[in-house]
Amino acid sequence: MKNVVGHRLPDGWEVKKISDVFTVERGGSPRPIKKYLTDSADGLNWIKIGDASASNKYIYETKEKIIVEGLKKTRFVKEGDFLLSNSMSFGRPYIMKTTGCIHDGWLVLRDKKKYEIDQNFLYYILCSPIIFFQFDLLAAGSTVRNLNIALVSSVEIPIPPIAEQKRIVAILDEAFAFIDKAKENAEKNLANAKELFESHLNGIFANPGEDWDEKTIQKITLKVGSGATPLGGQKAYKDSGISLIRSLNIHDDEFKYENLAFINESQAEKLSNVIIKSRDVLLNITGASIARCNIVPDNVLPARVNQHVSIIRLKPDMVMPEFLHFMLISKSHKERLLLSGDKNGATRQALTKALINNYQISYPNLETQEQIIKKTQTIKLGSLHLKEIYQQKIAALEELKKSILKKAFEGEL
Repeated sequence: MKNVVGHRLPDGWEVKKISDVFTVERGGSPRPIKKYLTDSADGLNWIKIGDASASNKYIYETKEKIIVEGLKKTRFVKEGDFLLSNSMSFGRPYIMKTTGCIHDGWLVLRDKKKYEIDQNFLYYILCSPIIFFQFDLLAAGSTVRNLNIALVSSVEIPIPPIAEQKRIVAILDEAFAFIDKAKENAEKNLANAKELFESHLNGIFANPGEDWDEKTIQKITLKVGSGATPLGGQKAYKDSGISLIRSLNIHDDEFKYENLAFINESQAEKLSNVIIKSRDVLLNITGASIARCNIVPDNVLPARVNQHVSIIRLKPDMVMPEFLHFMLISKSHKERLLLSGDKNGATRQALTKALINNYQISYPNLETQEQIIKKTQTIKLGSLHLKEIYQQKIAALEELKKSILKKAFEGEL
């Protein structure tokens, strides 16, 4: 017998549609949801995508509950039911280890008990590339890649005899335990690689040398200032022209080019007071990305900034841009900058020009600055190399899982 991808299956295996094995139903969302949320112990679990861990097959608990009245507008699920995400984490299955209500971002699959099927076997097969391939194929071409009841119901799954199911599950359990441990170690090493650079920065800038000078930013700069959004907002942006740098372009130690906006010369002329020059330090001063910082890359010049980004232009005989940039992305300075001037210890929502000008920093002579920059750049490159290695290892382990699952459900394990 052949499965959906044309592979010959062993004798005794059957191919069934999901609708033959499961009842497929969609969740529902009582609206407005805030009206139905409750802290009462008598509330019903409200199961959200965020309650499901990408590395865990079970949902044990939820962060929120809804009142019993909300049950009329949603769907109740029981322990042992399968949930299938139908939007964000497209096609990801979970097994319920509690009860609760699901919103319309979930499908529930209830075993009809018509066939002798091991629950863990069902979980593994729903995770397999064979099933995702069908989901992907059926959802192709739609503007929003959602799974619906009809689509999921039509997907085919191979079902071997129960003894073979249990044999496959035992092999997969053992193999995946080994892979998950290797992945856990790689993720720890990835975190350590990231920490290496951050720890180095903090070690330098949280403990300045006794011979370092101490001055406000105003005393070491030629300019501190932010720009504005052209009249018409985003409608005024062009496909090419003079770069308009926004806060979403500025990330710590990284410039994001994909969202770079452009304005024409007439619009740029109105922002002539914020012309960016080579080696200017750029600092986000409002919003969720507040205090992110990097040095402007020369390949975006000529450029201007909007009102959410500040230019910090340094006096060349006092502080090097790379030195200030590394300082401002260090944990100790970022925290101090955000809390600066707030006696209540609350994180600031905006960094004003006055606050930046009055922010005090310590710095050594230019020769020492250059030595610190070179050492920091070397450690940064080493950290990035390690991150790349561990990211590749994690990706390879995920591919290994997919390969093993594919073999398992093509009868080749």
